[in-house]
Amino acid sequence: MRTFLTLLGMLLVLSGCASPKERMTARLSRTAEEGKILYGHQDDPAYGHAWLVTDWESDRLERSDVKDVSGRYPAVVGFDLGGIELGDSCNLDGVPFGLMRKATLAQLDRGGLVTFSWHPRNPLTGGDAWDISSDQVVKAILPGGEKHSEFQVWLERAAAFFASLGDAPVIFRPWHENLGSWFWWGGKLCKAEEYIALYRYTWTFLTQEKGLKNLLWCYSPNGPLPAELFLSRYPGDDCVDLLGTDIYEYPGAGESLRAAGERYAGEVRAMLATLQTLGAAHGKLICLSETGFEGLPDPQWWTGVLYPAIQGSGICYVLTWRNAHDKPGHFYAPWKGFENENDFKQFAEKEDIILL
Repeated sequence: MRTFLTLLGMLLVLSGCASPKERMTARLSRTAEEGKILYGHQDDPAYGHAWLVTDWESDRLERSDVKDVSGRYPAVVGFDLGGIELGDSCNLDGVPFGLMRKATLAQLDRGGLVTFSWHPRNPLTGGDAWDISSDQVVKAILPGGEKHSEFQVWLERAAAFFASLGDAPVIFRPWHENLGSWFWWGGKLCKAEEYIALYRYTWTFLTQEKGLKNLLWCYSPNGPLPAELFLSRYPGDDCVDLLGTDIYEYPGAGESLRAAGERYAGEVRAMLATLQTLGAAHGKLICLSETGFEGLPDPQWWTGVLYPAIQGSGICYVLTWRNAHDKPGHFYAPWKGFENENDFKQFAEKEDIILL
């Protein structure tokens, strides 16, 4: 199925009839078909391990921890919209939305890709995305719910941001990690039919009511999990372009780095094999939408753990999480001077790993 879609996309591109979204989809399909993987990093041009953009309007946004180490920019940059629902000027991690817009267009001009997640506040309690004190939140924002009007305002603000990008194609990954229960839209916090209604309402509002045609939609539960569970809250083929999953390495109590790496790699390989099967069945691209190992204590994590786990998996991209400028131990990509940076250089030089 995906091969057919790749050929169809190429024909559209060659005919000059393809939209920017169709061209991006065809590119990602071609990348996966060639067995190559785009590497991505969250918030890469906004800050790094020991630096922060403070004047984004005049800054050229060319600094990057990944580039400082490898000499190249990540092929994918991730941003988060958390805070836009409140009308804030910056997201939950302090990144200005103006910077995101500028950096998105610059990344696309380089030939890269941008993906957006969203950690919105809890509209029922006023808490953050991790406030799971009520299991009535999703119900409250769906049509007929007490917070539905407020939720529509939130979607209006998100739509305005995406519209400000023009026809620039970007990935939108809302309501992620939905089979865990650490977000208010998670597995134990709403019924399956409520979650599906939430995703589909978001898709309908942005694509049908607001007319946004530049979004590639990614459905990305936490993993690993079996195919039937992955699909248990799947919103439908009509509103999904990519199947993703979020898996991080977390060593257990008393677990050695080697054992933790082997377990994580096995989990990733198994989950991506499941995605490959589902992607073929549903005609969807697949990706490892979030991953990483905080602080990178394993000196060979990139070449000895991550690369063997994703090689030949059929994913079009992998994204590691952010390098916080204000939390020294909270980083997921190397930075200049990091003791194990050479391992990342070797990873970045692999023929099937793509940076810009």
